[in-house]
Amino acid sequence: MSIRCAGDCDRGSVADRDGDGARARDRDGDRGSVTAEFAAVVPAVILLLALCLGAVQVAGQQLQLQDAAADVSRSVARGGDASAAGRLPGARVATSATGDLVCVRLSMRSISPVGTALGLTLSASSCALGGGR
Repeated sequence: MSIRCAGDCDRGSVADRDGDGARARDRDGDRGSVTAEFAAVVPAVILLLALCLGAVQVAGQQLQLQDAAADVSRSVARGGDASAAGRLPGARVATSATGDLVCVRLSMRSISPVGTALGLTLSASSCALGGGR
């Protein structure tokens, strides 16, 4: 008598299925384990993606703050005021002059949800030669 494979060949050899059927019982005991593992991993992956997106938002806000600090330092060095910092609501401005250099330091709380949850305060400073007076 020969046994033929009818679409179920990947389950093991004939010897594995003969006798007491132990292999078939073991496979039934694992049924649904992939679904449970997937359900446990999905929230972790979503959390990781959310943290990555939050980090990108914080980095973008830091770039805006640095750009505003450069604009404010050039404006103050020319004899103007610190009004360029007004484009970033909530930014605190501190200016200092050392010789011919005018330095500006801007700081503000992060407006990103991740940055707010972590309590991040961002700061940027820039100096310009004060030759415009």
